[in-house]
Amino acid sequence: MTTVTPPPYRIYLLRHAKAGWAQPGGRDFDRELTEDGHAEAEAIGRMAAERGYRPSMVISSTAARCRQTAEAMRRALGDSGEVRFTDDLYNCPAETYFDLLERLGDVQSVMIVGHNPAIEEVLAGLAGSDAVSDRVPMGYPTAGLAVIDHSTGNGDSATWRVVDFLGA
Repeated sequence: MTTVTPPPYRIYLLRHAKAGWAQPGGRDFDRELTEDGHAEAEAIGRMAAERGYRPSMVISSTAARCRQTAEAMRRALGDSGEVRFTDDLYNCPAETYFDLLERLGDVQSVMIVGHNPAIEEVLAGLAGSDAVSDRVPMGYPTAGLAVIDHSTGNGDSATWRVVDFLGA
């Protein structure tokens, strides 16, 4: 498993909601949420709000579908935390997500809105492959939200534990 030092105490991993296909001559980056995707994003936002999930920071890929998902989440949770958009999370390996987490500094909780397969690989890297098998046996769904807490187990060994998984 991967360590993130210094860690936020809670990480929310949100895969963007369902997106349409690229328009003829269009770019993958510009794919927007479908009508169902907008409904998924709003639903996952409501579920997160009902459970009191309030990240102190949201970091999202700049791809259109991620921005739209992040905005739906922001509306549901209110304007309580900082929202950042970064090109770095588009079409990148999981290591880029880990690098981003390493650079956060003193952040209590962070939500990352990104893409598969990297989101699923980050979940596996933090919580282990058993957590992926248990929580997302059919693959990380669109608008899937993993809630992962950091704790120190016996001695100084840091562990990550999936405390919740929401799907729209």
